[in-house]
Amino acid sequence: MTPTTAGPGEPGDPATAADSGAPGDTGTPVDTGTPADTGAASWAATTGTAASRTATAPTVTANTPAPPVRSRPGPFDRLGRLAHSKRLGPLRLVEGQEAVLAALLVALWLVLGLSTDTFFAASNLQNILFTVAPVAIAGIGMTAVIVTAGIDVSVGGTLAVVGVVVARLVRDAGVGLIPAIAVAVVTGAALGLVNGLLVAYGRLHPIIVTFGTLNVFRFVALEIFDSKQISGVPGTLGLLGGGESGLSLGVPHAAVLALVLAAGAWTYMRYVPTGRHLYAVGGDAVAARLAGVRVERRQISVYVLVGLLVGLAACVRIGSGGLVGQDIGTGFELEVIAAVVIGGTSILGGRGSVVGTLLGALLVSTVTSAVTLLNWQNELTQLFIGVFIVAAVGADLLRERRRRSL
Repeated sequence: MTPTTAGPGEPGDPATAADSGAPGDTGTPVDTGTPADTGAASWAATTGTAASRTATAPTVTANTPAPPVRSRPGPFDRLGRLAHSKRLGPLRLVEGQEAVLAALLVALWLVLGLSTDTFFAASNLQNILFTVAPVAIAGIGMTAVIVTAGIDVSVGGTLAVVGVVVARLVRDAGVGLIPAIAVAVVTGAALGLVNGLLVAYGRLHPIIVTFGTLNVFRFVALEIFDSKQISGVPGTLGLLGGGESGLSLGVPHAAVLALVLAAGAWTYMRYVPTGRHLYAVGGDAVAARLAGVRVERRQISVYVLVGLLVGLAACVRIGSGGLVGQDIGTGFELEVIAAVVIGGTSILGGRGSVVGTLLGALLVSTVTSAVTLLNWQNELTQLFIGVFIVAAVGADLLRERRRRSL
């Protein structure tokens, strides 16, 4: 067999290759020109010693496939893994913590039903549902905010501003139901827009921004109150109130409104792309932005949403008419955040659902009712709610730690 067909001085020429000292030398140095020289490879293949040398120094030819190159994952890879990770959870109605809450509620109701005579009375159940409604309505928006790794502690101030504005319009200007609700929604959304712009473009932590606006909104509300309570508010918003006009078949309209809004929000956050973007923003905002998600727009939208829903909640709170005090909305932010956190929404963002928020709000209202019916000290209500919050946050942190260790 002819060792090579290359000419003198050309790559693969055995005579020329004799002095190269290149890798793949078979005892007779080969001038390969390049490591991938096919002429040198042919010569090495015809020699008897080539096999032993190539075993320790493999010859690279032009036909040798290049080794795989490991590259750093890009933003789309990270977003894809996030979208398919257990963090988002499967598309099902009830998650693990929500199932636990539902079971806890059933057990609590059974115990209260057996230990008291009035828990399952129609009036008590109506009172629980009416009390839950404003917290659940605002909690829907708060769920979206916390899913994006934000928080809004100014909802109490927002409710105070909306409440006093609408109460004055209804009493002094005789505004009707629909215009009053429209004013409430627009006012709440405008205050939410302030928070959203400061968080999205001010690059400030949401709790700092909303804590500041909480105090500003309360100052504005007190200025509108003019140091006086608003009495004699007519029942224009009675359709959403707790009176007879606010009931249909014994069920408060406000509770039905909360369920309808929750169903819409659940569907949007589960199945609509922009709703799924909220989870992506909360899970990894940098990856979401590089993948094309408009992070700032999503952040602004959720703060506007929670402001809008707080406007509706204010209509429920003042729906019965009568007296609107200057303390309206005090502690409302804690009730809403407690319902969302107890419902299983991660305080770190990226996970949660409005179903859990409804269950959390119902649990808080049930505990409040139980303390009253059992004639226990009212302070125990705060104790139980605090224990639930600590347990929910602890479970969330343990889940997050386990997820990162996988």
